[in-house]
Amino acid sequence: MAAPAQPKKIVAPTVSQINAEFVTQLACKYWAPHIKKKSPFDIKVIEDIYEKEIVKSRFAIRKIMLLEFSQYLENYLWMNYSPEVSSKAYLMSICCMVNEKFRENVPAWEIFKKKPDHFPFFFKHILKAALAETDGEFSLHEQTVLLLFLDHCFNSLEVDLIRSQVQQLISLPMWMGLQLARLELELKKTPKLRKFWNLIKKNDEKMDPEAREQAYQERRFLSQLIQKFISVLKSVPLSEPVTMDKVHYCERFIELMIDLEALLPTRRWFNTILDDSHLLVHCYLSNLVRREEDGHLFSQLLDMLKFYTGFEINDQTGNALTENEMTTIHYDRITSLQRAAFAHFPELYDFALSNVAEVDTRESLVKFFGPLSSNTLHQVASYLCLLPTLPKNEDTTFDKEFLLELLVSRHERRISQIQQLNQMPLYPTEKIIWDENIVPTEYYSGEGCLALPKLNLQFLTLHDYLLRNFNLFRLESTYEIRQDIEDSVSRMKPWQSEYGGVVFGGWARMAQPIVAFTVVEVAKPNIGENWPTRVRADVTINLNVRDHIKDEWEGLRKHDVCFLITVRPTKPYGTKFDRRRPFIEQVGLVYVRGCEIQGMLDDKGRVIEDGPEPRPNLRGESRTFRVFLDPNQYQQDMTSTIQNGAEDVYETFNIIMRRKPKENNFKAVLETIRNLMNTDCVVPDWLHDIILGYGDPSSAHYSKMPNQIATLDFNDTFLSIEHLKASFPGHNVKVTVEDPALQIPPFRITFPVRSGKGKKRKDADVEDEDTEEAKTLIVEPHVIPNRGPYPYNQPKRNTIQFTHTQIEAIRAGMQPGLTMVVGPPGTGKTDVAVQIISNIYHNFPEQRTLIVTHSNQALNQLFEKIMALDIDERHLLRLGHGEEELETEKDFSRYGRVNYVLARRIELLEEVKRLQKSLGVPGDASYTCETAGYFFLYQVMSRWEEYISKVKNKGSTLPDVTEVSTFFPFHEYFANAPQPIFKGRSYEEDMEIAEGCFRHIKKIFTQLEEFRASELLRSGLDRSKYLLVKEAKIIAMTCTHAALKRHDLVKLGFKYDNILMEEAAQILEIETFIPLLLQNPQDGFSRLKRWIMIGDHHQLPPVIKNMAFQKYSNMEQSLFTRFVRVGVPTVDLDAQGRARASLCNLYNWRYKNLGNLPHVQLLPEFSTANAGLLYDFQLINVEDFQGVGESEPNPYFYQNLGEAEYVVALFMYMCLLGYPADKISILTTYNGQKHLIRDIINRRCGNNPLIGRPNKVTTVDRFQGQQNDYILLSLVRTRAVGHLRDVRRLVVAMSRARLGLYIFARVSLFQNCFELTPAFSQLTARPLHLHIIPTEPFPTTRKNGERPSHEVQIIKNMPQMANFVYNMYMHLIQTTHHYHQTLLQLPPAMVEEGEEVQNQETELETEEEAMTVQVDIIPSPTDTSCSQETPAFQTDTTPSQTETTTSETGASSNPEAILALSETTTTVAGAVSSPAEAYTPQDATSAPEGTK
Repeated sequence: MAAPAQPKKIVAPTVSQINAEFVTQLACKYWAPHIKKKSPFDIKVIEDIYEKEIVKSRFAIRKIMLLEFSQYLENYLWMNYSPEVSSKAYLMSICCMVNEKFRENVPAWEIFKKKPDHFPFFFKHILKAALAETDGEFSLHEQTVLLLFLDHCFNSLEVDLIRSQVQQLISLPMWMGLQLARLELELKKTPKLRKFWNLIKKNDEKMDPEAREQAYQERRFLSQLIQKFISVLKSVPLSEPVTMDKVHYCERFIELMIDLEALLPTRRWFNTILDDSHLLVHCYLSNLVRREEDGHLFSQLLDMLKFYTGFEINDQTGNALTENEMTTIHYDRITSLQRAAFAHFPELYDFALSNVAEVDTRESLVKFFGPLSSNTLHQVASYLCLLPTLPKNEDTTFDKEFLLELLVSRHERRISQIQQLNQMPLYPTEKIIWDENIVPTEYYSGEGCLALPKLNLQFLTLHDYLLRNFNLFRLESTYEIRQDIEDSVSRMKPWQSEYGGVVFGGWARMAQPIVAFTVVEVAKPNIGENWPTRVRADVTINLNVRDHIKDEWEGLRKHDVCFLITVRPTKPYGTKFDRRRPFIEQVGLVYVRGCEIQGMLDDKGRVIEDGPEPRPNLRGESRTFRVFLDPNQYQQDMTSTIQNGAEDVYETFNIIMRRKPKENNFKAVLETIRNLMNTDCVVPDWLHDIILGYGDPSSAHYSKMPNQIATLDFNDTFLSIEHLKASFPGHNVKVTVEDPALQIPPFRITFPVRSGKGKKRKDADVEDEDTEEAKTLIVEPHVIPNRGPYPYNQPKRNTIQFTHTQIEAIRAGMQPGLTMVVGPPGTGKTDVAVQIISNIYHNFPEQRTLIVTHSNQALNQLFEKIMALDIDERHLLRLGHGEEELETEKDFSRYGRVNYVLARRIELLEEVKRLQKSLGVPGDASYTCETAGYFFLYQVMSRWEEYISKVKNKGSTLPDVTEVSTFFPFHEYFANAPQPIFKGRSYEEDMEIAEGCFRHIKKIFTQLEEFRASELLRSGLDRSKYLLVKEAKIIAMTCTHAALKRHDLVKLGFKYDNILMEEAAQILEIETFIPLLLQNPQDGFSRLKRWIMIGDHHQLPPVIKNMAFQKYSNMEQSLFTRFVRVGVPTVDLDAQGRARASLCNLYNWRYKNLGNLPHVQLLPEFSTANAGLLYDFQLINVEDFQGVGESEPNPYFYQNLGEAEYVVALFMYMCLLGYPADKISILTTYNGQKHLIRDIINRRCGNNPLIGRPNKVTTVDRFQGQQNDYILLSLVRTRAVGHLRDVRRLVVAMSRARLGLYIFARVSLFQNCFELTPAFSQLTARPLHLHIIPTEPFPTTRKNGERPSHEVQIIKNMPQMANFVYNMYMHLIQTTHHYHQTLLQLPPAMVEEGEEVQNQETELETEEEAMTVQVDIIPSPTDTSCSQETPAFQTDTTPSQTETTTSETGASSNPEAILALSETTTTVAGAVSSPAEAYTPQDATSAPEGTK
């Protein structure tokens, strides 16, 4: 297997290169946004740029990137486009820019929507150009660009402007391109179509000739394009050199065909045209397929096209075809061929009279049809309407190979898609792992096309939906597996030994050499299958490694996935490994196979089972693992060995590799998807079409659901009647009680329910009444029944005053149907989610709700808020491993709940014992839940009924108030409640208290009845299953856990009615879909009633590591985002309460009218300025430092030393002013910069008690969903904008800060970026140098926006800031030291020490004077990167020193720390190599615990 060539990485141009470019000079003259006086439009500029910059450089991405980035399309091309100036260069320039926008994944059609007038003219010219002769005006390369443009158009059908143009190419009239006999056949199949066809003809006759000709051209466009492609394909020679332009044209064309076939709106009529053109037959017989290297990708694309042309779907209706229907279609084809043969071709009698199963294989078809002449084959094909009729006495123009392949490929039996899938190995092998067309490297540039499925808006069927996701998920996992294999194997350094064997020169934590490998079991296949049911093997390794690594290997659990690898190195001992060169040939990798651990074997060769018992201690270092191999893969390998004489793969393995458990769940997820495809996937009817992207996108909104609920109890949602009225603006609120004193929550609201299909009304007055009625809400306050006399009986209440949009989201979530809530940063998404859960719990106590989130952190936040509401904790359950991180004393995991139930049972039985004692009943009623039940029935209920008969009003006389208390039978039991229990004010009040007391008692016995099962079930596992299936009402898990455990949950009979998903825009499409199907359907229907998704598609999408899957396949699109694109109605939360209004303005332009909650203006923390800083947000320009801007030590590992030092210097400055370090977070857009900043913090201030560490130093992507008061942000890049160009990342970056945001960046780069303009125009409106107020203490009383009374200092660059912070720090040390000296009146020993300190300080001062000359002498980037750690110097201090008050600077600390620091300073930011660095480590001893 040849190792793939490493693809070239596209190097983005630097700012200086951008400025020097000819394009940039033109941009500055004609269209750059920041230029005030622009030259008038000149068509020659476009011609020049196209010829000199684009064509001359052979469409170099670098040139096109520059043009697109300079806003060429927005500000020059489309703005000035009109039919008069249209030309080839103009058309091509626009296409190049649009294609580049798609490559960069930025919105492409916005500018066309703003100025749509000339788009139809432009589009028609594109069509014309796409059909032009290749040797004419348009070259093949240019036509490939046009094909790509058309492909983008067909994939953007959600854009009205595009759809209106594309529709004419793909609607029914396109069947004009069919040959007449085929057209007749198709119209005969579906009589309804004949009507439409006649109508089309009539309309055509009414058109004037020119318009008709134009329409005919458009309808025939795709047919003509196919013919043109076939002519290009035929011009490819078999062995002579071929231009890559031809190959790329063919690849792009097939990609376009796949995309047309994979979307129902385009496929519906086009599939027949494609079939009629016999494109696939032409392709499979072409020379390009036979050219191994050039045609490799073309062949893979062709297989995809073949798959979609034969897809199991009815093209006209869009319904999925079952296995039986597909078989029927196949049989019909064969029998019609047999009938034709019988009637007209006597030489085919044997074929005509055979049964179908005998003649429908490729071999038998070739046997029957091969001997026939070309003319006979043509006649057979024309009889089946596949080719035009052959005129008499003429020979066919088609060659025999084509005619034979046409008939055979059409009639051969196809293996069903599901069968193919079931026979497919789930583990990737070396053939797939290193195939660049299927799993591209990280350097994917977006230029070429790939043999990968795409996730767009629509899917053909649920099977297609699952299959595309299955393939992509498998390949994304494969990419990660490849990285792991390359890392582990290259660490082991396999070399060839002197005797030709393998010797390992290194070692790897995640991989071990295999000592022995034997296959121990191959089980018989199931009936109807040809692969074994299971294959098991034993792998022996020698664990001569450190203990903790040994523990990791021994800790491999059941179902963990490992990889078995064969290497045969050819390099001699000692050869260096070069990561830049192809991996396979360096290590000599031959095979890779996956396996799944069953368990480790003990001394007797038995598998050690996982369980509570401790594992046996094994002697020695040799360990054997029993593993399951993939039966499908095993069968394929063995077949290959037997039939082709290939070597036995399973006798060659010499390395076993494990992976991190968190990243190793791919096999379980793939099995889940495969199982879903094998079951009748029952999605609720109201969701089916929306998931596939068809029909009315609002059909699942509650207002259109047939089972809408009229009256809902909003429980504690509203805080008052005024809050309720404000929550329904434009509605007329009628309260059922007049007395304002009784108008208190909780409220039941009756909404006017309109059925989706109303009758047409003719009377206008009735309609007015109807709208009036539709706006009227009937509100009924109700009193929650008394729950008992104890304080803890009082229900917990919501305290949040929800806004009217939040209320709309809560209302929608309580109604059946699909609810989508878009929650911008800080708008209270979690609070809304929790309130919806609580309201569903109280309104529908018999229903169960499943909560799914992307991360454990979000799930834990949700749980903590749920516990603050009125939800009984016995109904809460948390699945998965994240429950360990829950910041509560209570354990909500399965076993935690079991323990809770057992403990609660004991508590309740104690209460029963107390009640029994208080009633003076003999015996042991509190022995079990069962005896307690009898006790309640015979002793408690009888007393209560007797009591009720005494005190209930008899006849007309009202009972005496005192009787309620006098006859009450449970006085003694409630003696420990707050006294007096009965107030004696009124009969009704006391009667309600008595009933409350009885409810308290009754609840004890109801709970015991529920807990009775845990007495009968003995094992913890059974009890936990019972809780999951029966007891829990609110079950929470992450999406990954749902995907992993679906099989187990379905097997248990898990049931739920509602799903709520948080962070829905961050969850992969498939991981959002699987939780819909964690239960078996009931009578063929899903019991799912509500699906609530809460997320924000304007923030970051799911993480996809491989750029090709992320960009080309659009795998990063979440289901939430797709629904928004399709047009599903959303509730957009529109009031944020996180950040200052000024900070909110940096990102609120991205949302529909996002405003601020009142407290953002009113609270003092938002109205006060940030102490020591003039502005609440600022963009600070950072120029090259020592001639270096960004650097890239490893691929995509970007660093920028100047910015890193500047950020840390500002952080230190803020801490020295008195800002708490944990209120500051440092964010950056790249991992490399994150590591650099962490390093600098460790060196400068990490262990310094006066400064400390920031709350977090992390990337913007990792910090999504979190916030802090002050954010310091480093944008790193100085050459190209990089991935910040994704506006979603910008929104996340801008929205993390509450009170202050300080951004460090190369301003000249970012201000030119079109997508970032709304934010950067606000940022650049303020000065680009840091403005500080060093004498203003924290906290300040200055109002935000006020001029400060203290002096403002302007910092010009990073060295100045670092120097300033250093001096400020030294000054602080000295003042605090002198202050404490006078305060403490030190004893003699201390004074001597103090004098010593002063001497050291004077030394430091003289050194400092010397140092100020060397301001520019800064540590080199290597000094500040990971390689070196400078110790933080602190001295021992005696424990006898006592703590004193805070120093006047505002930095609180104890004298130990102050003295320690005054003696030896910690290293300070690097513009000045601080004098502390002059110390040698021997000068400093470590400080005691108190000073750290």
